Amino acid sequence: MENQIIPDEVIMAKIFYIRGQKVMLDKDLAELYGTETKKLKQQVNRNLNRFPNHYMFELTKEENELLRSQNATLKKGEHSKYLPFVFTEHGILMLSNVLKSESAVQVSIRIIDVFVRLREVYAEQTEVWLAIEKIKSKLDNQDKNMEIVFRYLDELIDKKDNPPPRKTIGFKPDGF
Repeated sequence: MENQIIPDEVIMAKIFYIRGQKVMLDKDLAELYGTETKKLKQQVNRNLNRFPNHYMFELTKEENELLRSQNATLKKGEHSKYLPFVFTEHGILMLSNVLKSESAVQVSIRIIDVFVRLREVYAEQTEVWLAIEKIKSKLDNQDKNMEIVFRYLDELIDKKDNPPPRKTIGFKPDGF
């Protein structure tokens, strides 16, 4: 994919949510960078000090199996016997430094742009959800107010249909 503009959809399809973070698999990044996964991992292993756990981590067997079951393209036996590394947004930035090629820098910039766009979309979506919750709250209050109004109307109708007995006023002679 060297020197080509990678569509956002292609990059987005390669972003997964694991351990509460948006990450990309080493094999997907190697493909985007136009290198082999083995070479990418070698460069990472040579520069491990640049990749703390919040930049990159290795998947557990369970996470890898779960990812395989969710992604039809990851068929058992067709991929490395080693557990994959996954890279966060910051890890992807660091990858461009250790791969040391102009295309790696350009691809990393492209990927980071997509991460930023995803963050913006998520923020906008959060704002929409908050607005919906605010409207729901107002509607709930209106429903409660309408209930009170109808209860008062029912009481007024009951009073009109069943007026309480009236006390007679005035002079009553004892004999009557």
